[in-house]
Amino acid sequence: MRLKLVAVAIAALAPVVAMLAYNEVALRHQRNEEVRASAAQAARQASSEVERIVEGLHGLLVSVSAMPSVRHLDAGACNAALKSVAESIPNISTIFVVGLDGRPVCGSTAFPPGVVFSDRDYFQQILKTKDFTVGTYTQSRLSDRHVLPLAMPLMEGDILKAVIVGGIRMDWLQNRITERGVVSGNTVTIADGKGTIVARVPLAEQFVGTVIPDEYQHLVHAEQPDVIEVMTQDGTTRILGYRPIALPSSPLYVSAGFSKPEAFAPINRATLTNTLAIIGGALFSFAAAIFIGNRFILVPIWRIADVMEKWRGGQTAARTGMNGSDELAVVGATFDRLLDELDERRRRNEEAEEERILLVRELAHRVKNGFTLVQAIARQTFSRSDPERYNSFAERLAALAGTYDLILSREGSASSVRDIVSAALRAHVTSEAERIRLGGPDVVLPADIALPLSLVIHELATNATKYGSLGSEEGTVAIEWKSEDGRVLLLWTESGGPPVSAPTKRGFGSVLIERAFPAKAQARSRSDFRPEGLVFEVIFSTGEPAAKGEVESLDRDMMHPSKT
Repeated sequence: MRLKLVAVAIAALAPVVAMLAYNEVALRHQRNEEVRASAAQAARQASSEVERIVEGLHGLLVSVSAMPSVRHLDAGACNAALKSVAESIPNISTIFVVGLDGRPVCGSTAFPPGVVFSDRDYFQQILKTKDFTVGTYTQSRLSDRHVLPLAMPLMEGDILKAVIVGGIRMDWLQNRITERGVVSGNTVTIADGKGTIVARVPLAEQFVGTVIPDEYQHLVHAEQPDVIEVMTQDGTTRILGYRPIALPSSPLYVSAGFSKPEAFAPINRATLTNTLAIIGGALFSFAAAIFIGNRFILVPIWRIADVMEKWRGGQTAARTGMNGSDELAVVGATFDRLLDELDERRRRNEEAEEERILLVRELAHRVKNGFTLVQAIARQTFSRSDPERYNSFAERLAALAGTYDLILSREGSASSVRDIVSAALRAHVTSEAERIRLGGPDVVLPADIALPLSLVIHELATNATKYGSLGSEEGTVAIEWKSEDGRVLLLWTESGGPPVSAPTKRGFGSVLIERAFPAKAQARSRSDFRPEGLVFEVIFSTGEPAAKGEVESLDRDMMHPSKT
């Protein structure tokens, strides 16, 4: 009802809203193009400034390479000359010459003992290219300042003689970028070839020395400059113009970001004003619809939903208490009756479960008493006349009692296949080594798979004792298993017993063997009643179920392996 009333009010306002939306889209598109052009222009200007700085220092290194003391690697004269040059240029941290072994030859400052530069990326790049190189953001081993290394080869003809290295002071570069100034909300970022930020305005102390996030690293090495919209590291949406380092004239990555909220602030203010005007005219229309909808629709629905949440939280006595001829009141009353019925069913189920647990415990107690009585009778009958046979009988009886205890309690733990099979058969043979042959890898089964397998083996052993090979002195059983991709194939083979024939009807044991495993095991079994003895195969999963097609393919491969 409320929605219908609101729909009438919306229909009246639709033409005005459509006109406002059209103007809004047009203005924002125009402003977006203006900001993108400004971002691209700002990135070009900042990149040109960086190029001029690098080009100037390149020229300085060329001049240094022409000094006689440097060309002849005269350490004493070279030290004095480079010191004089470094002191006259504020943006240079140090200038020094490095031999091809990475050890310093001379420089504008003293060298720490044992210092080498052969591991620096710019040094290795010079050895490969023999060309001017801009390094990456690093901490100088001479001045202990952060610098951006610049290096060029000292050539004698076509032979590389040494490497001349200089470093732009990062504090000087940061001050130079800061002096340019940026509008509030905008940014300028300069990074090296590895994406490490070497200068940034504003918040230099927060970002300089950090690496551009992985999702934006592709911008550093892009093939062409571009303008994109991104969420920057300080949490601001910006229109970003960038100049990648891959350009021939770009020794460093440069980007200029324009804050989108700042750029669109005038349009946002105009949009807010227009929107408030429309909202003011619509408030009266919506007020009636909201009041009527809340009073007659939402309040009853919330009441029903609240009772449902309380029921989920355990407050089974919660009810809506609704009545009357209104449609929602009828729903509430019906819901209350349903909850009453569910509460009554839950109470009955709890009582039935308590009775079942009591009966299971009583059954377990009586079974244990029965085994104890049988053991006592056997002890009184022949423990003294034939102690060896009595001990064997007592052990088998105890094993059988343990198996029935496991069945009645329906509890278990993770166990290996060998331990499960051995425990299930211990009650049926005097000497396991003589009558039973086990073979297979060490496969550990979870508790919810171990118990069903124990029940199946126990049932097979019981049938073999009554009708098959374990019922005669010469009969044997071979149990073999293998595992592949989470599926286990177990093969039970009887021999040496009386002739076997297929049963004429299915008993409880047959049904148990087929249905013992849970559904997630995706178990399959097959019984072959051969005259010389039963051959039984079962295959099941030990973990999460796989797709049906994968299971069928794997079962075929395990049951019928290739003979090649």
